[in-house]
Amino acid sequence: MRSFTAVVNPISGGGQARARFEPLAQGLTQAGANVTVVETQDAEHAIEVSAAAAGTGDVVVAVGGDGIVRDVATGVVPAGGLMAIVPAGRGNDLAAFLNIPTDPLALVEMLLNGVEQPLDVLEAGGVIVPGNVYVGLDAMSTLLINAHRRIPAKLLYRIAPAVALLRWKPAQFTMRYPAGAVPGSAKESLSTVQAHMVVVANSGKYGHGLNIVPSADPGDGLLDVLTMGAVGKLKFPALMNDAQTGAHVSRPEVTVTQATEVLVDADRSIPVCADGDEIGTLPVTVKLLAGAMRLVLPNGSASPVRV
Repeated sequence: MRSFTAVVNPISGGGQARARFEPLAQGLTQAGANVTVVETQDAEHAIEVSAAAAGTGDVVVAVGGDGIVRDVATGVVPAGGLMAIVPAGRGNDLAAFLNIPTDPLALVEMLLNGVEQPLDVLEAGGVIVPGNVYVGLDAMSTLLINAHRRIPAKLLYRIAPAVALLRWKPAQFTMRYPAGAVPGSAKESLSTVQAHMVVVANSGKYGHGLNIVPSADPGDGLLDVLTMGAVGKLKFPALMNDAQTGAHVSRPEVTVTQATEVLVDADRSIPVCADGDEIGTLPVTVKLLAGAMRLVLPNGSASPVRV
C-alpha cells in the first residue's frame, strides 16, 4: 500500500487547504495507509520537505493551488519520486486540465489506486514548472493577483488583467533557440517581436481556465512558445476573450513555436512568472524535461495528454 506525505500550503484557498485535506487523511488512514501532513513555511521549505519525502518512497501530495504543485515538483522530480495533487487553491488550473477530481471520496480512491503517469515538465532557472512560464502582461497580472489575496478569486482574476493592461507597455522580446531545439532545424534560430507577452507552455492552461496555448501537450516532449504581439490596447480584451477557447491563436498577432529549449530576453527588466508566482527576471532559459514528473492520476479517467 502507498504511504503519503501531504505538503500543504496553509494560505491556499483562503487558508482552507488543511481543512480540505483532513477528510482525505482520515479516509487514507482508515484504508490502512500511513499519512504524514506538513504545512509549508515558504517555497524553499516545501521543496526541501518534498525532496526528503520522495527519498523515503512516499507519494508526495501537493495540497493547494498551482504554486504548491510547482514547489513539490521542484523537490520530487530531481529525486525521481512519485507525486499527486489535491486541488485546494484559487486557480487549480493544472489539476483541472488533468481531470483530477475534487470530491473527497474520489480523491481518496485516486491516491490509493490511481495510475502512475509520466508527464513532461519545464525547467526554468532550477525551478520545475509543470504548467507554464510567462513574461509580460500576464506576469504583471499575476503580481497584482498575489498582492490582493483577500479579494474573491473570480473577481480578482477579472480585475487584475484590466489594471495590468492600463499600466503595461509592450516590450521587445527575443527568443533564442539552440541548434537542434526546433524540430526539423539543426541550426540556432532567433526571433524578435514587439509583444504584450510570451508564454512558454507545457500544459497551456492558466488564469482560471484560459486556453492560452491549445497546442501544448505535457506528453509530446516539446514546449510551446506563444508570442502575443503588440495589438492595440482597445483590441486586447477581444483577443483575450478568444483565449477562453483558444481561438486567439488564429489571429495574425499570435505565433506559436515548438521546441525543446528557449532563451527568452527583453529590452528591459521584466518579471518571470511560473504557475502563479514570480520566479525571477529576464533573461530566462526554459528547457523541456520529457516524462520527468511521475504523477498519480485517476484510474480509468480520460487523459488530456495526447501523446
